Amino acid sequence: MSTSKTLLLGEATSSIVVLALAAVLLATVAGAAAAGDEPHTSTTANLTLHNLCPFPVWPLVTANAGLPGIPVDDDGEPVGRLAGNGEGLATLSFPSGAWSGRVTARTGCQAAEEDNGGGSTRGARCATGESPPVTVAQVSVGGPGGLAAYSVSLVDGFNVAVVVTPHGFAQGRRCPALGCAVDLCGARAPREGCGAGASSAAAFKQVCPDTRTNATDVEATPQDCVAPREIKVVFCPTQD
Repeated sequence: MSTSKTLLLGEATSSIVVLALAAVLLATVAGAAAAGDEPHTSTTANLTLHNLCPFPVWPLVTANAGLPGIPVDDDGEPVGRLAGNGEGLATLSFPSGAWSGRVTARTGCQAAEEDNGGGSTRGARCATGESPPVTVAQVSVGGPGGLAAYSVSLVDGFNVAVVVTPHGFAQGRRCPALGCAVDLCGARAPREGCGAGASSAAAFKQVCPDTRTNATDVEATPQDCVAPREIKVVFCPTQD
């Protein structure tokens, strides 16, 4: 199979995972409403992004279809360049109500001028490209009583190690850190990525059991997270 077909397959499968996560949250909300439980409400205030990689990243935060985007800055994106080695840190506010979306780490980005026919404009151009092997953090908040769900998907492959960690959650709930702190590409540059496609899924799962590697996969560690005040996405976390 050609590389382009493999990438398209990875994108399609990743979309299934994202839609499945959203469907589970929405079904839970509907069930709670029918049973007379608490209505859904967004009790999660912040999404924090922290870059511990030895190189800068340009996070891309994308809301699922039909949902409002995270408030943006002057560049039209929630956050721009995050410097490496722990210096890059950004705290964003979730929109009110139920929200779900995905976070990816782009690399090798720089501003590029282009002529759109009406004058020169500036836009981001990233070495990561449009559809590379990429690690995806998926987040849903605002379920019944503050229900939150999150995961790290390697369905599209791997480019940067990512771990998602909730903070300030309801007492007694299971809100573990989930994801992968291991550099699965080894010596390869993060902009290249690796492992898009089913052939790498078993190897990824063995090394990082708390990730999702196909459309029906779940983490080895269960979660039952309610009302976290913050969900933190860490790029290149330490392996302890």
